[in-house]
Amino acid sequence: MSDTPPADSPDFDELTRDIAEVPAVEVIVTVAVNLMSAAAVKLGLTEEGDKYKDLDEARKLIHALAGLLDGSATEISSFHAAPLRDGLKSLQLAFREASIVPDEPGQGPGEKYTGPVYS
Repeated sequence: MSDTPPADSPDFDELTRDIAEVPAVEVIVTVAVNLMSAAAVKLGLTEEGDKYKDLDEARKLIHALAGLLDGSATEISSFHAAPLRDGLKSLQLAFREASIVPDEPGQGPGEKYTGPVYS
């Protein structure tokens, strides 16, 4: 057995250098967009509709997104934060609409960080 990685596998040192060159704001925005996309899928907002709908999973993703945005608000400019907050609010409203028994205002996913979201 050889200790050399396959030719098509990424080089760890190269990946580390690539990550080191990415500004923190870009990493935060990328993670936020990934959380938003995953939450949209779990809310059934994609072309597949209810195929991947899972409100428990959506709640977790929305809550994580709200925590990330709350924690990074002073680190990223309003240029980046404003559209992310708008997207978060849209997901929170979609969650409220998708819930058979809606949460009380202030108790929905991420509302610990954003305050109550009303439809």
